[in-house]
Amino acid sequence: MDLPALAVLVEAANAGSLAAAARRLGISPLMATRRLAALEADVGARLVQRTTRALSLTPEGEALLPFAQAMLETETEARASVRPAATGASGLLRLTASAAFGRKMVAPVVAEFLRANPQVSVDLLLNDGLVDIVAQGIDLAIRIAPLKDSGLIARRLALNPRSLYATPGYLEEHGRPGVIADLARHQCLAFSGALHWSFVGEARSVRTRVQARFSANSIEGLREICLAGLGVAILSDWDVRAEVAEGRLVPLALADGEPEPLAIWALHPSSRFVPPKVRLFVAALETALRRDGVARPAAVRPM
Repeated sequence: MDLPALAVLVEAANAGSLAAAARRLGISPLMATRRLAALEADVGARLVQRTTRALSLTPEGEALLPFAQAMLETETEARASVRPAATGASGLLRLTASAAFGRKMVAPVVAEFLRANPQVSVDLLLNDGLVDIVAQGIDLAIRIAPLKDSGLIARRLALNPRSLYATPGYLEEHGRPGVIADLARHQCLAFSGALHWSFVGEARSVRTRVQARFSANSIEGLREICLAGLGVAILSDWDVRAEVAEGRLVPLALADGEPEPLAIWALHPSSRFVPPKVRLFVAALETALRRDGVARPAAVRPM
């Protein structure tokens, strides 16, 4: 298919009009109209509905749009593969991360990355669930979890230490746990469906069942209920540094173990070709994690 014609379709869908698409592409409205007409003739279907006020895609146009975007991005990546690294990255970077980590740690890096790479645009999906990055066309996922064999390429960016936390008010009312077994008499705040907590000690690992008065599928939900003084939660240290410094949360050290640490991973679909936009963003995030005091990363590990 004719890539300039596909570009007209994509920009028209984004902007809502052919005139705006023409301005974005630096061509005349007449040229944009001709390219779109040629594309419709090529595929044998009407792709847009045009009125005097707006433009919308037909069902055929909606079906073609993701393929058009993919073909244009492939062209961008092909050009980037032979462009000197010093020229920076370009194209759309589709990125996903958990809500809390994405908001606190990833979004600031995205801002720096956009300023440093004017030819890049970023689509950031914040989701605490497991996202199929291949099916959704995502370039890069940042995950904090034990990894399973998925066929994805994984790079460990940093360790993610976690601790038990509670408010001073909660500890004054309920006392302070000293060992893992003490958690049985405390109000614990857990992820939905995850009623066992794992701890590591000097000699062994321990899994203990907790009674969760409150559970949530979001770390942000757990943090807020913990801050309200309603229980003990396992939280990532980076997530509550400000609250600890302000005295609103207290880290709890147990004599016989600490919460199992996790790691921060960058995952992408293939190692055959890693676009500069992905490679440079991973490097930027890794640098930011080191700068912010998160542990130093390990080498690339294929999954």
